[in-house]
Amino acid sequence: MSLEERAKATAKNIEGKAQELGGKITGDVGEQAKGKAKQGEASVRHAAEDVKDELKEDKQRDY
Repeated sequence: MSLEERAKATAKNIEGKAQELGGKITGDVGEQAKGKAKQGEASVRHAAEDVKDELKEDKQRDY
């Protein structure tokens, strides 16, 4: 598990939420969409880290 990568993904998610909220407040649909896209990217990054963790655990198991 790369803690650094997870932290970056979490930061991207927070950034996306803030951008989406800013878009809602100002009525800017484009900013809302960009914020949602960043949140989606963060979800993908977290999923990738989950897969890496699972592969690492499988490698360490004795079969």
